[in-house]
Amino acid sequence: MQNIIIDEEFRIYLPALDKVTYEGLERQILEHGTRDPLVLWNDILIDGYNRFKICTEHNIPFSTVSLEFDSREDVLDWIIENQLERRNLSPLEVSHYRGVIFNSKKRKQGINNQYTAKSENHQSDGKQTRLNTAAEIGKRFKVSSATIERDARVAHAINAIAAVSLDAKQKILSGEVPIDRSKLHRLSKASKEEIEDVANQINEGTYNRKDHRISRTSDEPKAQGNDVDYAGIENVPHSPDVPERDYVDTIVSLVTGNLNTTLKSLTNDGGIPELKSSLRIFITNLEELYSSIK
Repeated sequence: MQNIIIDEEFRIYLPALDKVTYEGLERQILEHGTRDPLVLWNDILIDGYNRFKICTEHNIPFSTVSLEFDSREDVLDWIIENQLERRNLSPLEVSHYRGVIFNSKKRKQGINNQYTAKSENHQSDGKQTRLNTAAEIGKRFKVSSATIERDARVAHAINAIAAVSLDAKQKILSGEVPIDRSKLHRLSKASKEEIEDVANQINEGTYNRKDHRISRTSDEPKAQGNDVDYAGIENVPHSPDVPERDYVDTIVSLVTGNLNTTLKSLTNDGGIPELKSSLRIFITNLEELYSSIK
């Protein structure tokens, strides 16, 4: 049998199925075998991880096909593109993969991290290149560049959790353990210890989306632009006895109230441009949500 290599860096981006779906695939393969070949690059598995696992455990024969790439970055691009072609991805999975594409392009183009100490001109060039890259990817997926930059933070947080536990990552992406995107944005800047703590809570079944908070240090800048939070939304009680429409109306009212408060504050501070930028991003998110409703 061919010596197939599992590369942990690539495996993070290969979909891990939930228990029910995995068992269904297992029954299908046990009954009919596997029809699609596993995809390899230099004997490294880059597509078909679940089929490979099932076939190996049950000693079921399988075929392979090899693809040629110039670099690991090119392989990663192919893996992500291949996953995005699937029709059954959740909105969070799509967001994750879009963010991975953006982060990959940043690495390829050598875009400097916005927090890295560089010359002012170098920082300016790096920021413009980052914005251009986000706009290019956003145009492809028909979302705003700000959405792509938020996707990048989602991808960074999820991949950091995956580095601790692939099971925790799978539970997040499958929706088994829901985590608000605002928390994933915060986790993208969290310490290794905080990431490990969240991953462990997810695996132990003790993670509570309402309880978990990442405190902002005294020297951390307040949220602005596309990082604006609407504090208090997650504390709105959601009881099964409360009609969904009433719950949504409560959320809308709370968001509107927060925006009015922010408007007054920013008006006094001359920060109207920041508010308009945040509102545009918020509207874009609502439009994406509205479009996803079937």
